[in-house]
Amino acid sequence: MLSLSSPYRHIALFLFTLLTVNATAQEENQFAVDAQLRTRGEINNGALYPRATKEGASYFANERARLSLHYTRARLQLKVSAQHTGVWGQDDIKSRNGRVAMNEAWVRLNLWDGLSAQVGRQQLSYDDERLLGTLDWNVAGNWHDAAKLIYEHKHMQAHAVITLNQSAENVRGHFQSAGGMPYKALAMLWWHQDFDVQPVGISLLAMNLSLEAGAQGTAKTKHMQTWGTHITYHPGGYNAAASFYFQTGEEKSGKSVSAFMGSLSGDYTINTDWTVRAGYDYLSGNDGRNINQHAFNPLYGTHHNFYGAMDYFTGLVDCGLQDIHLGGTTHLTRPVTLSLDYHALLTAEPIGQRSKMLGHELDLHASMPLQKDVTVTAGYSRMFGTSTMDAFLGGNHSLRQDWLWLQLNVNPRILFTKW
Repeated sequence: MLSLSSPYRHIALFLFTLLTVNATAQEENQFAVDAQLRTRGEINNGALYPRATKEGASYFANERARLSLHYTRARLQLKVSAQHTGVWGQDDIKSRNGRVAMNEAWVRLNLWDGLSAQVGRQQLSYDDERLLGTLDWNVAGNWHDAAKLIYEHKHMQAHAVITLNQSAENVRGHFQSAGGMPYKALAMLWWHQDFDVQPVGISLLAMNLSLEAGAQGTAKTKHMQTWGTHITYHPGGYNAAASFYFQTGEEKSGKSVSAFMGSLSGDYTINTDWTVRAGYDYLSGNDGRNINQHAFNPLYGTHHNFYGAMDYFTGLVDCGLQDIHLGGTTHLTRPVTLSLDYHALLTAEPIGQRSKMLGHELDLHASMPLQKDVTVTAGYSRMFGTSTMDAFLGGNHSLRQDWLWLQLNVNPRILFTKW
C-alpha cells in the first residue's frame, strides 16, 4: 500500500479538496433570469461639448435591452448577459442588423476557503468607481475580458486582476489595433480593509497599464502605472471619503508621465428627508511648458458621477481640472427623490493669460419608482461657461448650454428557482 509522508499527505488532501466535491453533500443549485429594458429620451442643447453659433439642439432616444442568466451552486457561479443597444430609428424597418453583444460572460470558481477565481467578460468596479467602474449611465456600459483572483476573509478583500487583449488571433506577433479595447494589457492588485473598532474603510490600488503605439510589426508597448488609496469614514449620519492617486511611467506618445489627483467629499443626513454634501477634486495638468505628461488620466471609471452631468470632462484634461461641488437630496413628496448639485469648474493650470474659471454647472435630478422594478428618472443640466471654456473646448459660452432627459427603467426578475 502506498504511503505518503506528512507534507505530501497535506498536499494531496489540498488538491483533492480543490478539485472534487464531497459526494455525500447535497448541493443547492440556484438559477435566475433577469431582464432590463431601459429607454432614455434626450434633448441635447450643449451636453458632451459646448455648442457653437447656429448649432441647434438634437433630439433622440436610446435604448438598452439586456437579458441575464445566473447559475449558482456551492463552489461555482456563472453569469451570461447579452444586450442590444442602439438609437431609435438607427436601422431600417426591415433591417437584419443584429447588434447583440455579450456584456458579461464569466465563471467564478471557489477554490479554497475564501479564495476564488473569476474568468471571462466582466465588469470591474472598485471603490467609488473613479478609475474603474461599470459606467451604467452609458447605454452600453463598461466591461473587460479579464481573469481575477479573489481572496475574502472577514472584513478584508484582496483582488489580483490581469487582462491580455489582441485584435485578432494573430499567427505571428501580438498587436492590439485601434477600435478594440483601449489598452493592450492590464495588471492590478487591490486590497480593501474594513475595521470593527472604527467605521473606517481603506483601499489600496496598484495598476500597470500596457499601451500599444505604432503600426503592426513596428509597434512598441508603453507602460503606465497608477497607484493610490481610497479611504472612507462614516460615523453616524456623516459619510466622508478621500482619494489620492499618482501616475508614473510612459504614455503612448513616449512622454514620461508624472501626474496625480486628489479628492475630498462628505455628506450629512440631517433627517430622513434631507441630505447635504460637498467636495473638492483636483486633477493635475500641463502648463504649456511641460516636456513630460503631467495631466492625470482618469482611465475607465464612471466619470458621469463626478465632474458634472454634462460630461465635458470624461477623459484626460490637458490643463487639469478643479471641481468644487455642493449638493443636496430631499424627499419633498414621497416617493419622489429630488437632487440638486452645483459644480464650480476651474483648470488646474492657466490657459495663457486667461482666468482659470471654466464655468458653473447646475444638475437637477428626479426619481420616482412606479413599481418595485419600474423607475422613472429625469434630469436637467445647465452650464454657464466662460471665455476660458471657449478657448479650451470650443463653442460659444454666450449661448444657452443645457440638456434635458427622461428615462424609463424596467428591471424585473423573471425567474428564480432552486433545487
